[in-house]
Amino acid sequence: MLDEFIADAAERMEKSQLALRAAFSRIRTGRANPAILDGVEVDYYGTSTPIKQVATITVEEARSLLISPWEKRLVPDIEKAILKSDLGLTPSSTGDVVRLPMPPLTEENRRDLIRLARQEAENARVAIRNIRRDVIADVRELVREKEATEDDGRRSEDDVQKVTDEHVRRVDSALAEKEEDLLAI
Repeated sequence: MLDEFIADAAERMEKSQLALRAAFSRIRTGRANPAILDGVEVDYYGTSTPIKQVATITVEEARSLLISPWEKRLVPDIEKAILKSDLGLTPSSTGDVVRLPMPPLTEENRRDLIRLARQEAENARVAIRNIRRDVIADVRELVREKEATEDDGRRSEDDVQKVTDEHVRRVDSALAEKEEDLLAI
């Protein structure tokens, strides 16, 4: 029973890690990356649809994306959706496709993006610590109900702390990697 709690905690903490990686992929760097458009949605026949489900997104050059909609009539809608998103990017269309140039990052932009990355990392750390708190409360409840011994409960709490420390270390590592990527010129 206690091992199941630890396995569940590790699985939930892993999901927090995946959410952090997804958040980091949406933070733009100086290079073109199709993942920054993951949060952009287009009005497609009255339904809000992710842009990647109505168009092909490719890296045209190191600093620009090429968005090829599957239906030509979507070009203006895609442009509007990108402008409405707070990515700070200005699309240009040639009728059939939308080009999305990535302007070089200024020092101020880099600081803001690093601040955003640190905030996302802190959110992931908080989520991981909340999972630890919940699992330790469950373990203590089992000990209180005499379904587990106190020694097993302490061992399980130590194991949960080790899993938590490992996941927090991985969050810190991912943050350092993202900061390095943002600072690269």
